[in-house]
Amino acid sequence: MKLYENIDFRKLTLENRIVMSPMCMYSAKDGVATDFHLVHYGSRAQGGVGLVMVEATGVVPEARITPRCLGLWNKEQELALKRIVDFVHKNSKSKIGIQLAHSGRKGSMWNSQQLKLSEGGWQTVAPSAIAYAPEDELPKALSIAEIKTLIQDFKKSASRAVEAGFNVIEIHAAHGYLIHQFLSPKSNLRTDEYGGSFENRIRFLLEIVDAVNEVLDDNIALFVRVSGSEYVEGGWDIDDNVRLAEVLKTKSVDLIDVSSGGNIHGVSITLFNSYQVPFSQKIKQKTGMKTGAVGLIEDAKTAEAILHNNEADLIFLGRELLRNPYFPVINSFEWDEHCAFPKQYEKAKPENS
Repeated sequence: MKLYENIDFRKLTLENRIVMSPMCMYSAKDGVATDFHLVHYGSRAQGGVGLVMVEATGVVPEARITPRCLGLWNKEQELALKRIVDFVHKNSKSKIGIQLAHSGRKGSMWNSQQLKLSEGGWQTVAPSAIAYAPEDELPKALSIAEIKTLIQDFKKSASRAVEAGFNVIEIHAAHGYLIHQFLSPKSNLRTDEYGGSFENRIRFLLEIVDAVNEVLDDNIALFVRVSGSEYVEGGWDIDDNVRLAEVLKTKSVDLIDVSSGGNIHGVSITLFNSYQVPFSQKIKQKTGMKTGAVGLIEDAKTAEAILHNNEADLIFLGRELLRNPYFPVINSFEWDEHCAFPKQYEKAKPENS
């Protein structure tokens, strides 16, 4: 099965094509990873995934989605994450990555409601002073100087991720968070060099990519997550992503991780198994870039078909790995494929039962 073939990014080799998709756990304390995170990510590595992706991690305190989200702006956070990275490297053949993010106008949240300052919330920011939901406070439109500072914040967090030993850095430019807000003409109404034309709207992301690449070497891969569509006329769409991917190809980006939605409040999305795969397929086939497919992919047969049909290069699994941390190794038994399995569990292999 292609699902169990290795794949290279720069000098990094993944043992298989199965990735734990980044999923917010809302379990950090002051941005610091806890024992929960160690067990959560460590168990998926024990289960045999090629790559564990740590959830959206704020580059500054105000970048978090909620007060319980992970952060990577200080040494304490770096060391807590290094503990997880070291465990994964010592006890599995999995590689581990981290998704660096800024929530923008969708931050300061808890239980699907925006927190007031008196409730422990914070002033949100955005490319333009447009709220995501009608009941939200208006975000502050970022100045040019603040944009430049945030670019350096992404670089600083990436440097901390390198120090912690991560194998992959992913920049979160999807789901309606800050970078996506810059990309979309629906949320970016600026008239300076960061707004208006397509070239201006992608500038923030490109400058972050350039800054992050300054702290990476050939042993660390760079991914970018995008939303393939906003599901609204005149919004950021798949053709925009194809154009963006052509530019990212020239910026040493190794893979486009293709999700969708998140930037337009109240939009209706029809969900079905593998519903986002056509976005991944179009970017890959139009540009030649490696892509990752994500979105209700629930079995190995479907994942294999996506790879076999050249619709993606990696399979990002979310809910299925929450249900079953051992999805990779269990399916390797069924399909008679090799998958790393903890030596302590050898007696559980079918041939040893």
